[in-house]
Amino acid sequence: MLTAEQIVAAQKANLETLFDLTNKAFEGVEKLVELNLQVAKASLGEVQGAAVASLGAKDAQELLALQAGLLQPAAEKAAAYGRHLYDIAASTNAEVTKVAEAQVASAQAKFNGAIDSAVKNAPAGTESAAALVKSAIAAATNAMESVQKATKQAADVAEANFQTLTNTAVKATQTSTKAAKKTAA
Repeated sequence: MLTAEQIVAAQKANLETLFDLTNKAFEGVEKLVELNLQVAKASLGEVQGAAVASLGAKDAQELLALQAGLLQPAAEKAAAYGRHLYDIAASTNAEVTKVAEAQVASAQAKFNGAIDSAVKNAPAGTESAAALVKSAIAAATNAMESVQKATKQAADVAEANFQTLTNTAVKATQTSTKAAKKTAA
């Protein structure tokens, strides 16, 4: 039977976890806003510079060469922006996951303690039922750990695929830019 103190303590712990998760989410949003402001500020300066350079072009070939020269840095910056976005999302997710895993581990430990207490106080002759319950709990714990490992592996594969895709896009842009510069010259 739960006491009033245990209920209050559980509610307090749940509230602290909620606020901790909320703070982690806001930290991620703050990082995202900061990144977007930096990108907007840098882009404004780059657009101004490109416009001034375009107006100063003496002929069509010079304008084409200028545009081709802008293509590769723009693709690299877009790729870098994508990497930063991914890093922010992955970092925030890792923090939230860490808090959630700690909460689950704590709840699991309390539940296991309650089961152990119930088994110790069980009437004689219920040992096999108690062993069955403990076995089911162990199987559920193992299944949860397997799911967590599979989820982490899937996230690692997704990150590797994202990096490969980004690198391929940047290399393709570099090749296109070189071809465009040769054509313009």
